[in-house]
Amino acid sequence: MRFAFLQEPPFCFTDDSGKLGGCDAKLAKKICQVLELEDFSPIETEFAELLPGLSNGRWDMTTGLFISDERRQFVDFTRPIWSLPDGLMVAKDNPLGLRGYHSLARHPSAILAVISDQIQHQTALQNGVPPERVRIFATQAEAAEAVARGTVQAYASVAMAHRGYIARRPDASLDVVDVPASEKQPAAGAFALAKGNAALRDQVDRCLDDLLGNPWHRELMAGFGFGDAEIDLLL
Repeated sequence: MRFAFLQEPPFCFTDDSGKLGGCDAKLAKKICQVLELEDFSPIETEFAELLPGLSNGRWDMTTGLFISDERRQFVDFTRPIWSLPDGLMVAKDNPLGLRGYHSLARHPSAILAVISDQIQHQTALQNGVPPERVRIFATQAEAAEAVARGTVQAYASVAMAHRGYIARRPDASLDVVDVPASEKQPAAGAFALAKGNAALRDQVDRCLDDLLGNPWHRELMAGFGFGDAEIDLLL
């Protein structure tokens, strides 16, 4: 199992020794073990390469991605592995008083960071953020650093990913603002697989049917900040 991942805690990340951790990574490795595959081979990449890498055979499965009709044209998805709201990463104490996409759109000097090809880019535009006030970055770390430097005033992604990033950097002068459900409902994410590999997708889904919500899974997810209510959304 060649597994493509990003540096995006709490989903996937490497520690100082280079060991891969994170809830998506550990769930993918568990699936590999259940399927009795010989090797679990993680491959680090950037977000924009995840889907092309499936199409051209560089890897077999990716870390969790938001499910969308546009993405379904190019890849297949497993059953959902989480359902999460968006959030804005902002400077400590939220100096602009941002409350979501709408308040950012109304603030004439606020620049928003997004990651290339992530769904939050379109969500921001749909919520009135002018395209000329959006800056595109390749990685979570680059976007977060831009917020810390004041180059941008917010960075839109999954709220849980923002909290995971900040938790690993306790000295970072950063905060998280939850995007209200009125602007963006929590959305489901799943592992992505290449089209035409229905046998692997069915095997992975059967594993997920058995794993999601069981005691092992609940303990795993609790270690990364997920509560029972968030897991129960998947069942």
